[in-house]
Amino acid sequence: MNKKLSKGAYGNVSGIDYVPYISDGSKSGGNAAVLTIGIILSVLFAASTAYSGMKSGLTVAAGIPGSIIGSVFIAMFAKQKGILGKNLVQGMSSGGESIASGMIFVLPAILLIGAHFSFLEGFVIGIGGVLFGVGAASLVYNYLIIQEHGNLMYPESMAISETLVASEGVKESVKFMGIGFSIGGVITLVTSSFFNVANNVISYVNEAFYKWKFEVEANPLLLGIGFIVGIDVALTMFAGSILSNFAITPLIGYFISLGEGGATVWNNPQVNINAMQVADIAGSYVKYVGAGMMLSGGFIGAIKLIPTIISSVKETLNANTSDSKGSSSAENIILIGGIVIGFIGGFLISGGNILMAIIVSILSLILSLLFVIVSGRLTGTIGTSNLPVSGMTIASIVIVTLLFVIMGWKSPANNRSLLLFGTFIVTAISAAGGYCQSQKVTFVIGGDKNEMQKYFAIAGIIGAAVVTGVILLLSSQLSMTGDNVPFALPQANLMSTLTAGIMSGKLPWVMIIVGIVIGIALFLLKMPVMTVAIGFYLPIATTSIILIGALIRLFVDKVSKDDKQREARVSNGISLSSGLVAGGSIIGLIGIILQVTGVIKVGTPTGFAASNGMGYILLIVLVIASIIPIMRSKAKNAE
Repeated sequence: MNKKLSKGAYGNVSGIDYVPYISDGSKSGGNAAVLTIGIILSVLFAASTAYSGMKSGLTVAAGIPGSIIGSVFIAMFAKQKGILGKNLVQGMSSGGESIASGMIFVLPAILLIGAHFSFLEGFVIGIGGVLFGVGAASLVYNYLIIQEHGNLMYPESMAISETLVASEGVKESVKFMGIGFSIGGVITLVTSSFFNVANNVISYVNEAFYKWKFEVEANPLLLGIGFIVGIDVALTMFAGSILSNFAITPLIGYFISLGEGGATVWNNPQVNINAMQVADIAGSYVKYVGAGMMLSGGFIGAIKLIPTIISSVKETLNANTSDSKGSSSAENIILIGGIVIGFIGGFLISGGNILMAIIVSILSLILSLLFVIVSGRLTGTIGTSNLPVSGMTIASIVIVTLLFVIMGWKSPANNRSLLLFGTFIVTAISAAGGYCQSQKVTFVIGGDKNEMQKYFAIAGIIGAAVVTGVILLLSSQLSMTGDNVPFALPQANLMSTLTAGIMSGKLPWVMIIVGIVIGIALFLLKMPVMTVAIGFYLPIATTSIILIGALIRLFVDKVSKDDKQREARVSNGISLSSGLVAGGSIIGLIGIILQVTGVIKVGTPTGFAASNGMGYILLIVLVIASIIPIMRSKAKNAE
């Protein structure tokens, strides 16, 4: 068998006539061993993505690392299932990651407004979103996957497919993932995420006439994310941080220094305006400029989607009317299950308000259906890593918020219900993107689409449970305010700021409008507004280490002597970076679990261990330990 996809996998042939990689024999890749491996990886990627995504504001797609790790386990425990078993495992990995990538955008916002939710509420809403997203996307499977074959390229699906086909070479990738996991785990062990015996933040703050702050966090998971996303995204995010910390903050600091009298900060009466320090300026004013930028970026993204929405819905309706194939019973059960559980969740979270439960549940289902179709189509164009979930979610939540205001549901308890409805919507959107991506791989490889649907839905349900549990476990840290909070939560902060501010009417609208105007200016300059805005909102300690990770990739790229050497190094670097992300997030999460349960006691660095010097040492160790294996891999792989 040729270890290469045919040209027809990329187009040049209609979807109906395409001959998949596995074209004869059974299409089933599942058994108990495959399911068990998939469940383990869905838990791993859901927990890792929830932790790293809430910390960095970015998530890493799990399809390729899931296919690499899954290939090893399939070879060990279910060799007879071959590439079809590996495909199911990567789909389940994507299922856990996709759900986490959606839920962390909204669900933590409930904690940020000072409210709480139960595991049952989060889990039921998550299940409803998963099943509805998968079921609704299944309705347009024939259109998105078969009829549009060659037109919608599904770039990440093709990368995963190529990885699966070449899976006999995964030992090298697994080795580098293991190296990255070890590096990330060891550095995480000595920092605040675990034992906290060494400072890993290099910090410089100037409180004088020109107020500014610059920090770098020697964090392996963030450095790994930087290597994966590359220099363009990292530089754009860092530019947002430069604007925040070296332009807007000093500007506000200059004007407040001219003030006199006893005027206090609008949301903190204990601090006089003319006595604000950098942390006060950032928390009470600059962050709302960032919220305005993200809001404008979300709306600009939503407006740009209007032609896609119209064409997607129109072509989908036309495709369905001309398609003779009906839906399978499994598809119908999953979709109906999503609708039923969505309504059950609506009644559960509405606090006894039956009218709210009915009206908002219907609206949430309509918005979810609309954006599920768009999500599936955009995944075919740009992949799930670049899916504009933020824009679709912001547009949906603003519509739902306006309904709440019109109906007079403005209390904090109502805001909590609103955010839970928003969690349903964003989960459905994210689930649909991951599901369509996994189904395209299944189509190209030659697996059973109904089998993938079932396995993906199982992974999604497990992911909803894991993410809800992780958020509740970290609730005390997620709700922290002030400077140097452990989790930045840029998207969730936006959702809480937006909904609470609209409902209460207490928003610093001048700051919000300034952010919106900056966002519009960035759009006119043809810059990625949301990326700049997230960088503006995130701590500069986060964006700076992400940039360092991207610079390492740029260095590796530039010093490689030819394309073959460059490809080998970058590929191994991405595998190592995936290990850094997994090691940093999983070990960090375990550390927090042990702290919360009292198994370990967190130390406090003292002396040199608490200084910037220790931060520099950890950063240098992290960079060198990451670069050396990548550079050595070049000589072995390049001929």
